[in-house]
Amino acid sequence: MGGVAPVAPGTARVVVIVAFDQVQLLDVSGPLEVLATANRYGARYDVHVVSPAGLDVPTSCGLRIGVTTRTEQLPRNVHTVLVPGRRDWQRAAGDDALMSLVGTLAARARRVASVCAGALLLAQAGLLDGRRATTHWELVPQLAAAFPRVRVAADPVFLRDGHVVTSAGVTAGIDLALALVEEDYGADVAREAARQLVVFMARPGGQSQFSIRMTPQQPKHPLVRRAMDEVTADPSLPRGIDALAAELDISSRHLSRLFRRETGMTLGQYVDDVRVEAAQALLSSGTTSVEEVAQQAGFGSSETMRRVFQQALGVSPTVYRARFRSTTAPAPPA
Repeated sequence: MGGVAPVAPGTARVVVIVAFDQVQLLDVSGPLEVLATANRYGARYDVHVVSPAGLDVPTSCGLRIGVTTRTEQLPRNVHTVLVPGRRDWQRAAGDDALMSLVGTLAARARRVASVCAGALLLAQAGLLDGRRATTHWELVPQLAAAFPRVRVAADPVFLRDGHVVTSAGVTAGIDLALALVEEDYGADVAREAARQLVVFMARPGGQSQFSIRMTPQQPKHPLVRRAMDEVTADPSLPRGIDALAAELDISSRHLSRLFRRETGMTLGQYVDDVRVEAAQALLSSGTTSVEEVAQQAGFGSSETMRRVFQQALGVSPTVYRARFRSTTAPAPPA
């Protein structure tokens, strides 16, 4: 990550974290702990927690966060502003005092970052217009629908566009903070902080591996609904466009055109999505071999399933099983 103006050697980087009513605690404490840990290994962060009214705030889990500084007492030069989120982001976006604070601080900062639903607050402030951005996988459709000028990316754990950095949900704030530390003070400092906190320096795979597969828009045409029902009834059956069209007694071309128009995706994409969901369920809940899962889910071979899995989720079936089957299952070598 690059693009931040240089800071004079030995100068502390002022980081301001915005806290507000019902903010997600880990959105704040995760990055805060990374920065504090990095300071033990050579970084120089001067971190301030502020709130719109200058008062302590209750978090999503009930624990109160104490502000460290009133906004008028902040140092003149702000290096980074970090905006966390809350689950009901619309309430936060409708808070005039909060949005005014975000806008004022962002205008003073060299770098602006968000965690989870904080991206929607940046979007509300107009800071993401024309930029690529990400957020928690569950909020991706809401970010895209509410803010069409934002170029939304669903999979990245964090994403930079210019001086603005957005990150995915909750614990992704730790990934984001480590990336900021690496940018500011180098990989060695970030690596020591990651080791001390027992987290990945770079999380393997994107956030798609955690998400529920997004279903296509509900089709109105009865033939498209029938085609989808045929696929979901048994993903292991051959589901080529020609075979399905023959079952529906229409041409392949007509079915292809109808399916894309009604769902926004191709039939082949839908089949792959259904099979990936089936494989995810089998891998996380069963003990059958990867090859057997590939057959039951309709991929035909483990190699085909691995290729589609890697493309859809960013991880292999074997790694997915190790991560999601049990808390006691050993993780594969990184």
